[in-house]
Amino acid sequence: MQFQAAFERFAAFIGGECAFFGAYSALVRYILPVLAAVILIRCFQSMRTGEQEFECWGYLSLPNGARVPLRHWENTVGRSKSADVHLEYPTLSRSHAAVIRDDTGAWFVFDLRSKGGVFVNGRKVEGSRQIKNGDILSLGGVELAFIAVTPKEAKEEETALSPAPRAWVTLVFLTLFQALLGFQLCVAAGAALEFGVVLSFLALMAMTWLSYLLVRLMRRTAFEVETVAFFLSTLGAAVTATSVPSDALRQTGILALGVFAYFLLGFFLRDLGRAVRMRRVVAAGGLLLLAVNVLAGTSLFGAKNWLSIGGFSFQPSEFVKIAFVFAGAATMDRLFARRNLYLFVAFAGACVGALALMGDFGTALVFFVAYLVIAFMRSGDLTAVALSVGGAAAAGFLAMSIKPHIAQRFATWRHAWDTPFGAGYQQTRAISAAASGGLFGLGAGAGWLKSVFAANTDLVFAMLCEELGFLMAALAIFALLLLVFYTVHFSGAARSSFYVIAASAACAIFLIQVLLNAFGSVDLLPFTGVTFPFVSKGGSSLVASWGLLAFIKSCDTRKNASFALRAQKRYLKSEARHVPEAMEDEPVWDGGEDTYDEDDDAFDFDPGAFDDDFPEE
Repeated sequence: MQFQAAFERFAAFIGGECAFFGAYSALVRYILPVLAAVILIRCFQSMRTGEQEFECWGYLSLPNGARVPLRHWENTVGRSKSADVHLEYPTLSRSHAAVIRDDTGAWFVFDLRSKGGVFVNGRKVEGSRQIKNGDILSLGGVELAFIAVTPKEAKEEETALSPAPRAWVTLVFLTLFQALLGFQLCVAAGAALEFGVVLSFLALMAMTWLSYLLVRLMRRTAFEVETVAFFLSTLGAAVTATSVPSDALRQTGILALGVFAYFLLGFFLRDLGRAVRMRRVVAAGGLLLLAVNVLAGTSLFGAKNWLSIGGFSFQPSEFVKIAFVFAGAATMDRLFARRNLYLFVAFAGACVGALALMGDFGTALVFFVAYLVIAFMRSGDLTAVALSVGGAAAAGFLAMSIKPHIAQRFATWRHAWDTPFGAGYQQTRAISAAASGGLFGLGAGAGWLKSVFAANTDLVFAMLCEELGFLMAALAIFALLLLVFYTVHFSGAARSSFYVIAASAACAIFLIQVLLNAFGSVDLLPFTGVTFPFVSKGGSSLVASWGLLAFIKSCDTRKNASFALRAQKRYLKSEARHVPEAMEDEPVWDGGEDTYDEDDDAFDFDPGAFDDDFPEE
């Protein structure tokens, strides 16, 4: 009781007519965007200066004595300039063979239906064959000696823990940002301040530092994507605190669940073989979840996309995003079997179809964009992508004819002011609120858009503009673009196509959601009801966003950077099982010419060179 009384006195005090608090509220509006810019710029600098450290897993010794390093677990060999091992021999096919390592250290060679064939020690390869240290590969008559990196060589190449890129300095700025924003919300609430709001921001700051300490305890140094996610989650906490203060502490608890999911999925992805084996199980679970949603879901505002269990409600489609990425990603050996692509197309069609049956066409569009990214990366077939877009457009017109609310949204698009009290009610309020905020906003908790339905979810971009200013809203978009940059910058050195495709698909989901939410709320795009990742209020979306972040983290192969990849030393014992003792002291570099070109796109291989289907798995 004494604590309650003390807190009420504190709330009454900050809500009183004190000149200090008024000056604080006026000044902090200008400080917060500066802090946000510093945080994101520091993250960008850390990403940009981080080198793509190409790991060396083996060599191909050429007839002229030069040795070409194998920089990935999955390496294409051929005349194509996009091949990982580019060799200018006329007898080679453009994509002749693939030399692939699994996560146990075993190596295999795949014949990509080449014209000249693939031979191992004089024996023709039909499909694939395991290769060992010292084996002679004949590709179109060109003989190459395969040399795996031995445990001793790997140990010599391994570096000590890389210096931390001063992530803790950035976190200090982030903590200051969280504290100032939280106190501004307290001042705005005044006597109506709820203790849950204060506790939620304290818990958020603690969670940020605990996550960083956990990463450091795992002897990892990079914390850029986590910082970006916590920055956006801080904006989300402010949105919840100002719109539904009673839910602030609950939302922070859900954030903790999302962070837990991030680390759990990250550890799961460390074992590539396990992740690949679980793809179909995860995909089946996603389909089952959607099926239950279709049959027993709760319909709200034209969409049957909610499930209620024991008073707890959630959106299954948000979690299916993770399953969708899992199902779509594939290692290079599975890219060769077109059956696997067809299975994914069927899975994607089932997901989009289920969402259409629910009436959740906004989420269906998000899934479709992710499908286009995955399908192109798996096949490289622009024709198939174009046909998919055409089919989707036809399905969209059909949906508008049978779903009146979809047609109404398209009719309202760019005409919201024609019906400001009808179909255009939400957009016109969002536009007015966004304009009233100016560059620096009215102040956290000082806006009026929060009283409009879905302001803290579907219209959250406009709410950010109103209360925190257009600059802060633009920085929120920039934060998501940093994740895209992170993926593009580091995926070239990724070990497996699985990580590249998964990270790209996760980025595509984030990007399309941001575009639909930001531009849809201000009538630049049709209003779809899609959430803003990490920022919009809602437990399902927040947990799913943190889960998708794990896929992005997995493409970072900087030494000692990502916890989502095991350190190289963890592979030494497994590598030893595949290397004869006599080879352990063999030199791996003879001073010959290194023909590897680090400027090549490591995963831009030419799937069109596969004239026919690769043999089924």
